[in-house]
Amino acid sequence: MRPELEAAVKLAGELKGSHDPSGIVFTVLAAMSGMEREYIRDRTLGGHESARNRGKTIGGSGVTDESVPAMAFHLRDQELSLRDIAKRLVITTGAVRVGVA
Repeated sequence: MRPELEAAVKLAGELKGSHDPSGIVFTVLAAMSGMEREYIRDRTLGGHESARNRGKTIGGSGVTDESVPAMAFHLRDQELSLRDIAKRLVITTGAVRVGVA
């Protein structure tokens, strides 16, 4: 190999990307994984829509008892942490954060 080509190969590194045989494989796998992700997303959204049409709820249950937010505010006034409030009321810290903070 000519010295100037050797220097160029050292600077640029090996040939990567769509020109390299292994790069083509990775390109194809990346495209297939993107299509698979879209397929899973479409199926999931379709399942959610089907469940809603049948009257099912998606996600966690909401606060149904009106006394829970009032008790959370009361406990927060006593300077309890959100974790302690959640433990006492048997709810998640996210629900406490949304309702109190």
